[in-house]
Amino acid sequence: MKVSIVTPTYLRFNELPDYFKSIETQLTLPYEVVLVDGAPEGENRSEELIKNYQKQTKLTIKYYRKTGGTAIQRNYGINQSSGDIILFMDDDVRISNTFIEEILKPFANDPNKKIAGVTGYRENCYFDMTKNTRWQWYRKLGLLTEYTPGKYDYRTGYPINNNGQTPFTGTRDVDFMTTACTAYRASILKNEVQFDPFFIGYGILEDAHLALSVKKKGYTLLQNGDAKCIELSSSSGRSNRKVIGERTVINYYYVFKSICGPLTSNQKFRFFRYQAFEFFRAFIDVFRFRNKASVDYLIGKFQGFTKIIYNKS
Repeated sequence: MKVSIVTPTYLRFNELPDYFKSIETQLTLPYEVVLVDGAPEGENRSEELIKNYQKQTKLTIKYYRKTGGTAIQRNYGINQSSGDIILFMDDDVRISNTFIEEILKPFANDPNKKIAGVTGYRENCYFDMTKNTRWQWYRKLGLLTEYTPGKYDYRTGYPINNNGQTPFTGTRDVDFMTTACTAYRASILKNEVQFDPFFIGYGILEDAHLALSVKKKGYTLLQNGDAKCIELSSSSGRSNRKVIGERTVINYYYVFKSICGPLTSNQKFRFFRYQAFEFFRAFIDVFRFRNKASVDYLIGKFQGFTKIIYNKS
């Protein structure tokens, strides 16, 4: 199976050299690397870096420019790719040298092609949900009805953080996957489901929506604990906290309606009860940290509530 790595990038010229090195060390090399640059017009540092890199690498690199946010960039990359498997890999992710080899195994052992996607395991992102204060409060207040990492709470509209999964070997079934290090069958992404254009701009939950939409069609999604990587979580090119705060309300509600709609009164109640708790946490953080980022995030959350209530989202 030919693997096309698709990566959206935005002002990440400092991260790209190590990104390429991570790919070059693979025991199973990709067929091609498709980079989609969302940098504004006139900003050419990433383009220049990639053009120079193309002269010295054994990788086949395709470079494109496309604005509109990561969902739009990834869709563009999907359509420009020619592999059998599309591996979404963020430019701040570093994959182990057996990552592609391991990510392909479930596909190779699936002659009926029921497995649509396989995600890796980010070793440096794990946290113990039983010791995490926020997740302890979720349980105490009964805010969620599902607590298994990688599963979606269909009654509340909340994806359970995959990073709460302890290290494991082999594969396990999940409902959604991050686009930081996830592979899909190209045929599904080209013919059945792509990223929803609703997620134009800053991407929050676009990956979960894609995975849940694929799952809704009856396909299987897996996490492979042997396909290991680390995520550096670069701060370069990220949106401001006000936008993030707003999108953690609006995008979550959009996904909930899209996947589970029409929503019942109980589902809406559970969703807004959970969001009210998150708003309260953001309010407390304003007094804890006393910085502009906390205030902006709180304002964004409020704006998100307002837009949903007045049907502006």
